[in-house]
Amino acid sequence: MRDSIPHTLVWVLSVLIPRRPGRHTAEYLAAHTPEPAPVPASPWSRPWTAPSAQEVRAIFRDKRTQELSELQRERVWAAEFAALGLDYDFPTMPLGSLVKREQVAA
Repeated sequence: MRDSIPHTLVWVLSVLIPRRPGRHTAEYLAAHTPEPAPVPASPWSRPWTAPSAQEVRAIFRDKRTQELSELQRERVWAAEFAALGLDYDFPTMPLGSLVKREQVAA
């Protein structure tokens, strides 16, 4: 009997007094849909800013650099890439040929 009185009272109040929709109802979710997150710009949507393959080939196949030593050739290539605003990060000449290591007595 004790349970039925509050149950009935809650039911009567819910019928008589309109209330807001609950968090998991379709009405609530339709009213509170979040804005979609902005999609980051694709790198393919921007124009190409690096040098073209033809420009890079022209730097590496330049006739005047073919006569130079390997070290001088690397420096010329680095300077030409620097003129384009790029770092020449991948030297083709191994550093071991420049540095002579001597045996260290342990």
